[in-house]
Amino acid sequence: MIIQNNIYLSDTNTFDNEKMTDSVYKTFGNKIRIRLCGLCMEDGRLLMINHHGIRDGDFWAPPGGGLQFGETMEMCLQREFAEETGFDIQVKDFLFICEFVQLPLHAIEMFYLAEIKQGMLTKGTDPEMPDKQIIKEVKFMPWSEITDLEPTSRHGIFNLISESSKILGLKGHFKL
Repeated sequence: MIIQNNIYLSDTNTFDNEKMTDSVYKTFGNKIRIRLCGLCMEDGRLLMINHHGIRDGDFWAPPGGGLQFGETMEMCLQREFAEETGFDIQVKDFLFICEFVQLPLHAIEMFYLAEIKQGMLTKGTDPEMPDKQIIKEVKFMPWSEITDLEPTSRHGIFNLISESSKILGLKGHFKL
């Protein structure tokens, strides 16, 4: 990790645009996307979603998605969790922000602590991709399973920390 002007920069997260599917490119490419992401822990495991089509192979990241016009950040995160995981959540503390700029993708991601109120874990859908679903799997993952993934197969924030407990202690702005 490199620190420059109080911004944490990752030097390990690379992106291969040639591996992105056309539908992902058309939906998310060449625009700034504001995303809300939730970190939800259960018995020391983190809730993760496996997305297909963003890269060649799997890409694991916490639940979350794009903020819609007129929607509060809390409403967005609650909607995304319901769509992707089947859980009704309570949005807790704001934790940190990630800036991801690897063209054609550009995302500003705000991470919050999320707590399950009710629901059953289910593999949900992404309404932005009605013809070609990109959610492949949803599950709680132990830290060892997350770190066993290739760095390009997991969200870049996981390349900046050495143990699961540190994810909830992150503060600041991270440029991935």
